[in-house]
Amino acid sequence: MKAKFARESLCINTEIVLPNDTNVLGNLMGGRLLHWMDICAAVSAHRHCGRVVVTASVNNVSFNQPIKLGEIVTLQAKISRAFTSSMEVFIDVWVENNNTGEKKKCNEAIYTFVAVDQMGNPIAVPELIPETDEEKQRYAGALRRRQLSLILAGKMKPDDATELKALFSK
Repeated sequence: MKAKFARESLCINTEIVLPNDTNVLGNLMGGRLLHWMDICAAVSAHRHCGRVVVTASVNNVSFNQPIKLGEIVTLQAKISRAFTSSMEVFIDVWVENNNTGEKKKCNEAIYTFVAVDQMGNPIAVPELIPETDEEKQRYAGALRRRQLSLILAGKMKPDDATELKALFSK
């Protein structure tokens, strides 16, 4: 299976926050943002492997600032690392100021997707090749995040988490 560059998995989606998307304070509801992120991340994962993908986990979500009614939201999802059948997807969320057009990062998330066959069984995905400094940093961090998740799920012994142990033994 041929490896793919991280840029090949890029998905960019833009939404405008409408009244039906907001809470009583006029802010985008977190659940709506999670929905948008899940779709954008799924497209990114599909672009990487060319197969049906399913959400395995939402590993991290940071709601750093509220997104207001009428603001334009841009989501950028890209695979940060591919494992045997799973892919970690990093999603950056940007908000655009309606008056100035200035864009700033307001939220981010990390999702995990698994590629499946027509019977719903996990299947192999292509290796990922990071190119930029940011891609390389996220690629390296993905293995540590995966090891931590496996330890917390009881699927890996802490002594076997070599990447996590290396953080503390330097």
